[in-house]
Amino acid sequence: MRTAQQILADSAVIAVVGASRDPLKSAHSVPLQMQRHGWRIIPVNPIADELFGERVYRTLADIPHPVDLVNVFRPAEDAVEVVRQAVAIGAPAVWLQLDIISPEARRIAEEAGIEYVENRCLAVERAVGALTRLGG
Repeated sequence: MRTAQQILADSAVIAVVGASRDPLKSAHSVPLQMQRHGWRIIPVNPIADELFGERVYRTLADIPHPVDLVNVFRPAEDAVEVVRQAVAIGAPAVWLQLDIISPEARRIAEEAGIEYVENRCLAVERAVGALTRLGG
C-alpha cells in the first residue's frame, strides 16, 4: 500500500465529494489550493453547477471519466455511502479529510482493494511533501 503522500503524488484527477461554494469552508479552500498546485479537481455537490471553474456533478457515478482519488468532505456517517460509490466507479483510492473517521468505510474500502486514508488533510500532506503537479 502506498503512503498518503504517494497516493496524492500519483493522483492527477481528484473528485471532491462535498465541495463547497462557501469560500470560508475548508471544503472550498482545500480543493481550490490543490487545483492551484496542478491537480484537476472534479467537484461533487448536489446543488452547485460550477465550482473552481469546473462542472459540478451530482454523484460520483455522474462523472464521465476515471478519477484517481475520491476526496471526502462529508460527515463520517455519509462516508460509508461515498466509499460504496467510489468502489462502484472503480476509484483506486479514497481520502477522508481531517476529523472524518469511519471504521465501516475503511472496511468497505479494504474489502474492495481500494487504498484508504482518513483523518488527514490533502492540503497539509501536499505542503508537508512539497508536492505539486504543475509542469507535469
